[in-house]
Amino acid sequence: MAHPLHHAESSARKFGGVPSDYQSVHDWFDASKEHLALFTHRAMRHHAQGLFEAERVFGLTLTNSAGRDIPVRWIGEQHIREDCQGRIPSMADWLRRIQPEPWMANGHIDRHSGDEPCGDPRVAWASEVAAGRTVLGLKDWMAARAMQATQSA
Repeated sequence: MAHPLHHAESSARKFGGVPSDYQSVHDWFDASKEHLALFTHRAMRHHAQGLFEAERVFGLTLTNSAGRDIPVRWIGEQHIREDCQGRIPSMADWLRRIQPEPWMANGHIDRHSGDEPCGDPRVAWASEVAAGRTVLGLKDWMAARAMQATQSA
């Protein structure tokens, strides 16, 4: 399936009513195309947890124009199966395939106060080394800075 309209037409054939009965659900599943128009956008909502999120957004059922109550989960399952070769992956199935990059890890909380280095401490350490103010390695330099901060506090 290439477009939410095609999914909506498929829903109308499967559950009755007209495509516009289902369009908003299918638009929601494919909204992440706004950010990345590649199939990998599906990692955002095309999984089991996405089905439960769709129920929170749209309710447990919707009533189509034929007067039939259709579970939103059925509509979502149809959408995901059409896009994922007949299966409903878990969120973990998608996340396990993310290629880790250095910027994804090494989070830190900035606690800037006065002369304490702000941001990445490696920048301040490299500056100290370049200026000849330290010969310590990064790890020892950071330990010494932490000790100085503790003593002056």
